[in-house]
Amino acid sequence: MRSSKIIALGAVLALFVSCSPRARVEMTVEGAPKTTLAVHKLNVSTADLLDSVRTDAHGRFSYSLNVAKGQPEFVYIYKGDTRLAALLLEAGEKAVVCADTLGNYTVEGSEGSAELVGVEKAYADFIRSLAAAEPKEVTGIYVKYYRDRLAYVMGHSKSLAVVPVLFQNVTADLPVFSQSTDALVFAATADSLETVYPDSKYVKAVRAEAERRRNAMALESAIRGAERAGFPDLALPDINAEKVSLAGVDAKVILLHFWDVDDAAQKLFNLDVLLPLYKKYHSKGLEIYAVGVTADKALWASVIRNQALPWINVCDGFGTSSPAVNLYNLKELPTTVIITDGEISSAKIDGEDGLRRTLAKLLK
Repeated sequence: MRSSKIIALGAVLALFVSCSPRARVEMTVEGAPKTTLAVHKLNVSTADLLDSVRTDAHGRFSYSLNVAKGQPEFVYIYKGDTRLAALLLEAGEKAVVCADTLGNYTVEGSEGSAELVGVEKAYADFIRSLAAAEPKEVTGIYVKYYRDRLAYVMGHSKSLAVVPVLFQNVTADLPVFSQSTDALVFAATADSLETVYPDSKYVKAVRAEAERRRNAMALESAIRGAERAGFPDLALPDINAEKVSLAGVDAKVILLHFWDVDDAAQKLFNLDVLLPLYKKYHSKGLEIYAVGVTADKALWASVIRNQALPWINVCDGFGTSSPAVNLYNLKELPTTVIITDGEISSAKIDGEDGLRRTLAKLLK
C-alpha cells in the first residue's frame, strides 16, 4: 500500500514537471568537441551562472530550462570568457543554434534570439570600431552608433531585444545612452514593453532606470535653476496634478516646508502652527510651499483636503527618493527653510517659537 502511494506521488510530480513551461536549446559549436561550456541567465544586472554543459564529439549539446509564460529569459552561452551566443527564449521555444568559438552564431526557432543576433553584432562592431579609431574619429563613431541605436529602440519598442541595447556601455563608466534626456527614452520604452510583458523583471528594470534618470534630470534642472533664483528650484505637482514652481512663487517670504503625511504630530503642526501663521501673515507677504514627502499620494491628498490647507501643497509621490529630498539635503522631517528676497535665509529657526519670532521680524 505504501509503495503504491509513493509511485502515485512520483507520477504526479513527473506530470507537474512535464507541464512546467520550458524552452530548449539545441546548439552546435564548430571546433569545440567534448568541450565544457557555461550557461548563464541574466538576472537584471548580472549574468548568473545557471549550469555547465559538455558538447559531444561533434560539438553538440541540448539544454532546457524553465521559462514562465510571458516572461522571456536572456540566456548566454560561454566558452571560457568568450560569449558564443546570446539568446532570448520564450516558453515553449526550441532554439537551434550554430556557432563557432569566436562568437559568431545564427539562431532558428526563436524569434527573440534571432533578433538578438543583430543586436550583439552591431554592438561588437561598434566596440571594434572604437578600438581601431584615431582619437579624432571617436566622437563621430559614437554619435553615429547612438543615433542608430536610438532609432532601433524606438522602432522595436515592443521587443525585449531592446533591453540590452538600453544598458550597453561605451566604457565601464560611460553608457551609450548617457544623455540626461535619455530618461524619456527609458520611460517610453517601459510604457510600450509593459503592454506586452507586464510581469517581466527586465521591463521592471527599465522602468526603475527610467525613474532614476528622471529624478537625476529633475535634479540637474533644479541645480541650474538655483543659479538664477538664488536657491534650488522645485517644480512639483499640486493636488490637481499641476506643477508649481517654487521659483515662480511671488511672495516676500516663502516658508519651504518638508513634512511627512504619515506622522500624526506633523499633521497637527499644520493646524496648530502653520495655519495660524498663514492667516496672520499671508496678507503681509507670506506664502507656504509645503512638500509632502511620501509615496502615498492618495493619503497626502486626503489630508490636504480634510485639513483644508490653503497654501501651496505639492507632492511627487517618490517619498524619500524624491529629487527634492536630495536637492535640499534633508536629514529629518519636518524641515523648514525660509526664503526671503530670493535667497535662503541664514536665520536659525529654533522650534515653533523661533519660527514665530523670525516671521514677525521679517513681516513687520
